[in-house]
Amino acid sequence: MLSTILLVIIYLSFISLGLPDSLLGSAWPSMYGGLSVPLHYAGYISMIIAGGTVISSFFSERIIRRFGTGIVTAFSVLLTAAALLGFSFSSAFPLLCLWAVPLGLGAGSVDAALNNYVALHYKARHMSWLHCFWGIGASIGPIIMSFFLINKNSWNLGYRAIGLLQCCLVAILFITISLWGKNKSQNDNEKSETVKGISFKELFRTAGVKHILIAFFCYCSIESTAGLWGSSFLVMEKNISPEIAAQWISLYYIGITSGRFISGFLTMKLNNRQMVRLGQGLIACGIIALMLPVGRILLLPGFFIIGLGCAPIYPSLLHETPKNFGSEKSQAIMGIQMASAYIGTTFIPPLFGQITKYFSFFVFPLFIGFILILNIIMVELLNKKIDRKNY
Repeated sequence: MLSTILLVIIYLSFISLGLPDSLLGSAWPSMYGGLSVPLHYAGYISMIIAGGTVISSFFSERIIRRFGTGIVTAFSVLLTAAALLGFSFSSAFPLLCLWAVPLGLGAGSVDAALNNYVALHYKARHMSWLHCFWGIGASIGPIIMSFFLINKNSWNLGYRAIGLLQCCLVAILFITISLWGKNKSQNDNEKSETVKGISFKELFRTAGVKHILIAFFCYCSIESTAGLWGSSFLVMEKNISPEIAAQWISLYYIGITSGRFISGFLTMKLNNRQMVRLGQGLIACGIIALMLPVGRILLLPGFFIIGLGCAPIYPSLLHETPKNFGSEKSQAIMGIQMASAYIGTTFIPPLFGQITKYFSFFVFPLFIGFILILNIIMVELLNKKIDRKNY
């Protein structure tokens, strides 16, 4: 019973992780003019957010070992709620950069903690459904933002509404914080995963770690670049209005959300490796749809299919962590996987923003297609290395 209650709390926590992730990309075409900054400055805010997440992810194992999963989760969500409210009262670019710091720091440790907890204690379908709830939050974000852009002509109010929703989740987390301690005392596995610290040097020497880190780097580079610049691609390359583009890009996140819901059932028939390959193939199909010269007819299906393809890759790779590297190393490796993923989120979207200064947004699908190829190569090399180690 206690395990079920905690699972519900984890699902709610992942809604809170998803809510802010899609806001900047959907709102930026309407934000940058009023802030008097160039279009590519969105990449700098994204880089600061992701940079904070990288730092907290790297040290997540030590933080969680010190304070416990419940306290880390509650305070991390509190940080993101405060940051979103800070965004909502900001009217200058430097202020957005300032509030981006706690927004990033709040995401890293809680992401690593909850992913490892589910990977150790629940079946693969729960990992997919957990990230489906992240997708629910990410899908709701652009819809709320689009409402305030169309009806109030205010991105600030959109951020404020999301910040207040986060505050409600924070209240739930603090009310239920004692449940984590009770569950820890009942679970021997939880003791083993939090008692012993592992050095970074030891982790990087583990077979397959370098490959999985690059694979996570590539995956999050694809997901974040598509989310941040997809709306601008529609506006700049396809001549769609910013308000409509904000609505259309929500289909990308709806694709991720619905795909992860479906993935939860597919994991009963397919293993994690098969799920990853399925997702990679779907992303490739979505990229091709964006590139075909058939006007606007395939834009919506293209972004939706890319979202569907993203759906199984991240949770399936995460759920393989204890199997690939052992439960005693899973929390520490989960942390550096999150850090590597967010390094991709930190540097690749700003890099693409710089590229658009010299090339048109036509290169958008080509760019994410190249990263997808690298992701496929790294995942297959990882699988071969793990198979050799096991057999």
